[in-house]
Amino acid sequence: MAANQKNKIEAAPVKGVSADGDRKLRARKQGSGHPCGAHIASDLEFGTRQYFDAIENDRYQVYAPWMPGSIEFERFRGKRVLEVGCGTGTDLLQFARNGARVTGVDFTPRSVEITRHRFDVYGFDGEFSIGDAENLSFPDESFDVYYSFGVLHHTPDTERAVAEAHRVLCKGGRAIVMLYHRTSLYYWGGIILKHGVIHGGLLRETASELMSRYVEYPRTDARPLVKAYTRAEARRLFRAFSDIQIEVNQLRRAELGIAGRMIPENIFQRLARAFGWNLLVTATK
Repeated sequence: MAANQKNKIEAAPVKGVSADGDRKLRARKQGSGHPCGAHIASDLEFGTRQYFDAIENDRYQVYAPWMPGSIEFERFRGKRVLEVGCGTGTDLLQFARNGARVTGVDFTPRSVEITRHRFDVYGFDGEFSIGDAENLSFPDESFDVYYSFGVLHHTPDTERAVAEAHRVLCKGGRAIVMLYHRTSLYYWGGIILKHGVIHGGLLRETASELMSRYVEYPRTDARPLVKAYTRAEARRLFRAFSDIQIEVNQLRRAELGIAGRMIPENIFQRLARAFGWNLLVTATK
């Protein structure tokens, strides 16, 4: 992969696809045009170690410093880990660094290409392939850990994708999945109030359509499907699993305006754990 290769690949138009197929193609177009985290390193030479370091540092030190402690990448040494929706490979690399045997799958060919290159840059091994979360190609009970962060709320049949997670996990295996949280300050403040009420978006579009327009980086016209769930809805999605744990997090002080700069840290963390934008589901098969 050339170091100065462009991040953007246009998705070819496909005729005669179903509604669900169209939604998946829009997600692919979004991923091709803006790979996960790539906007952070847009001023750096693409594909270099410096480029990938910038994406990683922003993810765990600026955007979501809670992630390493909640996901506990180091717990899975020697385990077979599947990531569905590997993006640019940031999280999958953390599992590999901690001794897991990793497999990355993504619906976007560009993401698979970038992740494979990233592993080469850092000298780690893994298996990578193009795949659909709703129809995984792996045999039953192939993995010890199923990981998917911020992906399954973009696929039309999320319930089927969760069933696939259950199928490919070994008995006692763990699913770790992040879904967007509908009972969050971002949903009600940033989407419904700001774009829906103040800017009048709800006069023209549904809340779901507003999320497709504004949640992901809106620099393409892809408008991928975006869904959000309450804790109860997420728990129902994983009802075939046992020991279902749900953690809420992901709130940034900027989202609270002026008040965000004045709230004490302990109160801010309590708000994040109650009304954050991410639902992290951990469930055992």
